[in-house]
Order: sequence, then structure tokens, then C-alpha cells
Amino acid sequence: MTTYVALLHSIVLGPGRRLLMADLRAMAEELGFREPRTLVATGNLIFEAGEAPLSEIEGRLEAAFRDRFGKHVDILLRTAEAWKRVAARNPFPRGDGQSVGIRVMRKPLGREILQKLEALTTPDIKLDIVDGDLWVDFSGKPSETKLLSHLTTKKLGIGTLRNANTVNGLAKILG
Repeated sequence: MTTYVALLHSIVLGPGRRLLMADLRAMAEELGFREPRTLVATGNLIFEAGEAPLSEIEGRLEAAFRDRFGKHVDILLRTAEAWKRVAARNPFPRGDGQSVGIRVMRKPLGREILQKLEALTTPDIKLDIVDGDLWVDFSGKPSETKLLSHLTTKKLGIGTLRNANTVNGLAKILG
């Protein structure tokens, strides 16, 4: 069995409706995934399953989510080992865990995107690409920067943002 980390892009199901983590765990069990567990109520799922291509499992999760909850949500997958590497390679380890974030990408970003994004930032914001994922030290609340509105699927491709506290919390669960 392989341990996987699944990150949901959004858990808002509609006006006033949010996904309950118990429902997400139940969906994973219905797919035959073992030991589903979640971290915080923001769509972070860890489970065990037979080894398969990430895209295949992502597709199964997305289809099950759409069937069960009536909405398409992008779901990004990493193996436990890959997730531990993500956590270990944080280029801003001294930053505040709430202010440092990673946009985990389905298709890796190239370093050329940094120049475009840096043009949208203030001098206190730091950016880096590590293994195709975008790390950002917002040096404050991400919601108070104009950069956040440029870190979208429409502009960067399928991905989802997590803060360093969540990244490290998932890595800790994985051992």
C-alpha cells in the first residue's frame, strides 16, 4: 500500500455550504481507500491505496466528489514521500507558518514565471519555485496582498495554496 496526500482546491459547495471532513473521509472509504484522515477543515486528506499513477487516483477522487457533492473540485495528489520532500524543501523556513505558503501545482511551473510574479509584488514578498511548485513568503497576511489574486488556476494552471503550517502538519502526520 502507498500513502497519499490529496489536496482539494476548494471545499465550498455553494452559498453557505462547506464540505465536512467526515464526508470527505467517508467518500475516500467508499472508493476503497484505507485509513482516510484529514487535517484541519480545509480539504487535506491522507489515505492509503494500491500504487497507481497520480492522475488516475486524482481522476477517481474528482469523479467521486462530483457525483457525491454535485460540484467539480480539482484535487491534487502527492505520495507521502513526495510530500515529506515538499515540507523539507521550504525555501523560507524562518518565515511565519501562516505567512509562508506553497501553491502546489498539477503541472510544474517553470522558473520564468517568477519574473512575472515579482513584478506584482512588494519588496518584502519573496518567491521561489521548488520542484515546480510556487513558494511565497508573503511577509504578512496573504489576503492583504494583490499577489494573491494572481495565484489562480486561470493564471497559473491547476493548483492549490496551503500555508507552511498545513504543509508541516501533514508531514508530521506522515511521520
